[in-house]
Amino acid sequence: QVHMVESGGGLVQAGGSLRLSCAASGRTYTTLRMGWFRQAPGKEREFVASISWSGFSPSYTDSVKGRFTISRDNGKNMMYLQMNSLKPEDTAVYYCAANRGSGYQDWGQGTQVTVSS
Repeated sequence: QVHMVESGGGLVQAGGSLRLSCAASGRTYTTLRMGWFRQAPGKEREFVASISWSGFSPSYTDSVKGRFTISRDNGKNMMYLQMNSLKPEDTAVYYCAANRGSGYQDWGQGTQVTVSS
């Protein structure tokens, strides 16, 4: 199992920026990709971005392309999500997750991001 812990959420005005961090521990050597997901009130959890464990091949959902950047720090087993030009519709609980080859099975507890208009 891979243990994931998110941090960096908060309240920001529309147009502002936040940087989320995700610390991975445990059986990280089994991880193929890491990803960010979010869940807004009353909505299903949705994919935001993902990156390979080695830090390559980033992927984004269309609604965040050009605004969000996913990155990895291999030496620290960390993953980041830099979020710029935030919009009220980005308001959600953000989760990081690890994919060990059978889908995203290891999840963090989530961090709240609130964007005010």
